[in-house]
This record gives sequence, structure tokens and C-alpha cells, in this order.
Amino acid sequence: MPETAPSPDLPRCNWVPDDPLYRAYHDEEWGRPVRDDRRLFEMLILEGAQAGLSWITVLRRREGYRRAFAGFDPERIARYGDADVARLMADPGIVRNRAKIAATIRNAQATLTLIEETGALAPFLWQFVGGEPRRNHWHASKEAPAETAESKAMSKELKRRGFGFVGSTICYAFMQAVGMVDDHIESCFVRRELASPITSARRDR
Repeated sequence: MPETAPSPDLPRCNWVPDDPLYRAYHDEEWGRPVRDDRRLFEMLILEGAQAGLSWITVLRRREGYRRAFAGFDPERIARYGDADVARLMADPGIVRNRAKIAATIRNAQATLTLIEETGALAPFLWQFVGGEPRRNHWHASKEAPAETAESKAMSKELKRRGFGFVGSTICYAFMQAVGMVDDHIESCFVRRELASPITSARRDR
């Protein structure tokens, strides 16, 4: 995190509203490469939780999700049973959707199986973009696609492995969020930061 918060007047992507929480997410996280398994699992779950909702709805409940789902520890979540589901359905700190809660538990179990088979989550997910971020060149955020061939391939493979709430549109939003693709518009100040190898390495989490 920077010592001084970026100015609200800096040029940003078109989709960023005048909301400090949203600005912080855009400035410090969105589009910055993530290769940590726990963080990747967290974002995969949160993007699935967003389905049918606005991102700010999930973003405002992020700490609630971290508390409710054991800091996104897949080993602990994979052991959740009926009592845990009942607890989660009564938790106002998360999106209380039974199908999404059940999918989170299944996704934790599928993640553990995947890691057992392949060694780690990050290389498996990053393979869909060849291991390196794809830098796009948009002048307006609306130019970015809702899905791509890569997100369709990721979705298909994750579904085959038992994951839920991982449609191709969700997968593309996930890829944007964790920096597999850089969809910051050309005028965005974060894009200029990401163009610097030193800055990009410093932000990699």
C-alpha cells in the first residue's frame, strides 16, 4: 500500500465510481498480477459471489467473507458441513445465497484436488494466458470484452474439475482482477505503473 493515498483526481478507468473503497480496489489491486494461491482462490470465490450482483456489493462484504470463510483457507472450507452452511446462511456479512455457499465449499474441495494433482493453483490458472499478463489497448472500458477464448477455456476446465460459478464471463472478470489481463485503459495512471517492470514486481502479490 502506498504511504499516501492516490488523488481522487488521477485519471482512472471509466468504470471506477466516486467511491473511496472502489478507487482503492482499482488503484491497488485490479489488474495487478497475483500469483499467490490463497489470493487467487479468494478472488475466484468473490467473482463467483458477484454473479447477478454489482461488484461493490461483494467488495463491501469482503472482510465478512474473510471471517466467514476462514481467511479463504481451502483446507478448512473443504471440511464445512451442514452446520457451517446454516451458519453462513445466517451471516449478514456475506451474500446469503445457498447455491453460492455450496459452490464455495465444492470449489475448496476441487482446489485441493487440483493442487494435489498439479502442485499449485497459480501455474494452473496462469497457463490460460501463457504464464504472463496480456496487455490490451483500450481507450474506454466499454471496449473490453465480457469473455475471451482464454476465459472460455478456463471456464470449461474448471467446470470439468468440479468448480461452480465459473462461467466464461466470471472467469474473464477474474482474469482482469488478478492481472492475467491488463484492461486498464490507455489513459489510466495504473496502466503507466504496470508498464514499469520495477513497479509491477513491487505490486505482485
